[in-house]
Amino acid sequence: MTTFAAGTGGGSAAATANAALVARLERIPVTRRLLMIRVIIGSATFFDAYTVLVIAFAMPKLVTEWNLTPAWVGAILSAGYVGQFVGAIVFGWVAERIGRMPTLLITIVLFVAMDVACLFAWGGMSMLVFRFFQGIGTGGEVPVASAYINEFVGARKRGRFFLLYEAIFPVGLLFAGLAGYFLVPQFGWRALFVVGLIPALLMIPLRVLMPESPRWLASKGRLEKADEVVSLLEREAVKEGKPLPEPVVRPVDPRATATSDWRELFRGLYLKRTLMIWALWITVYMVNNGLVTWLPTLYQQVFKLPLQTSLLYGWITSAVGVVASVLCALYIDKVGRKRWYAIAFVAATVPLVILTALGATTATQVVILAPIAYAILQTVAFSLYLYSAELYPTRLRAVGTGFGSAWLRAASSVGPLMVGFIVADLGIRYVFASFAVVALIGGLVTMCFAIETKGRVLEELSP
Repeated sequence: MTTFAAGTGGGSAAATANAALVARLERIPVTRRLLMIRVIIGSATFFDAYTVLVIAFAMPKLVTEWNLTPAWVGAILSAGYVGQFVGAIVFGWVAERIGRMPTLLITIVLFVAMDVACLFAWGGMSMLVFRFFQGIGTGGEVPVASAYINEFVGARKRGRFFLLYEAIFPVGLLFAGLAGYFLVPQFGWRALFVVGLIPALLMIPLRVLMPESPRWLASKGRLEKADEVVSLLEREAVKEGKPLPEPVVRPVDPRATATSDWRELFRGLYLKRTLMIWALWITVYMVNNGLVTWLPTLYQQVFKLPLQTSLLYGWITSAVGVVASVLCALYIDKVGRKRWYAIAFVAATVPLVILTALGATTATQVVILAPIAYAILQTVAFSLYLYSAELYPTRLRAVGTGFGSAWLRAASSVGPLMVGFIVADLGIRYVFASFAVVALIGGLVTMCFAIETKGRVLEELSP
């Protein structure tokens, strides 16, 4: 076991110490503590997902109660995503300054507080404002949590470990659908926001049981504290009877312990990566969140289905997304990120083109084909946090993932607005035609500019 003296001087000395720490961290097996970290952070992410989608299942009721026009529906659905855009950028930067754990606590407090505010919304404007501020908390939590989880796990098991955590996000979307189906007809839309108060309970184990990221600590020169965290994980692995192979020390670039500067995202090799990942975030979420947030309302308003049937059909979309996400988590380490994404984007255009050709004239056509496109693209959407975190070094990981996922929020705000305007002016079939074009663009960007990251140590991928 290696220990580090306080005040390690010089860039090369810090890089050497960091290389030894990374080598020890890479060999640590998945221990009970790491599983606990995944469960606790996953629980927060679960309710983030629930918070994102819950408005879609409250909306059919709100349309009637508040006499909302399609433009108001689109604005309210988009407000949360605009807030998430702000939160992803701001809290990604904050996490690089004060650490992953304090930032996670702040974001959870914010989105729980705004969930309480949504309970007392009295009209379209108040709901829009509350959803915007709730989105700031939600948008900050997810990218920071993704950076945090990635920084604990070695290269060989990183994809599966992280994506089995990330799969909780589509499960949260699924739970929002179930809650909408059972609670809204019986107890009204406010019951959905009562459920969203549960994350307040997560703050106790989050603060007491979870260590700061050792990679972040090392990047800030706090090598003694980083060593304490890694030593704790090593002792627990030994106590659990899990073997610890000899660490394989690889050189780590001295920049790994340099001061973070967000402008580095737009320099050198990171410029191409940044523009590429932004394009993937935009294309996949413009389609998927445009679909999943509007479908329950479309079923009710366009096809005149009963409220409960509309909510059930919306839930089906979320359900198939969960199944696809779990399959992606299990196999993406074998297939590779780039190949998986290219195939998924192109394959998703098929059901969208078929819907366009058929005219999307019946609810049956939509409930069969739209979930297929959504499920395929969901494998890209939910794993982009993994891929984004792999593209950047520790000093840029949270802010890079935050900037990238900010475009997720921007695209997610554009998607519902686009659906609202296209449905009102052109008809529903052109919604699916537009989404097919966007998905095809995502596939082309992947094939031309994406890099493969599977099985590679983070410090080797990103100096």
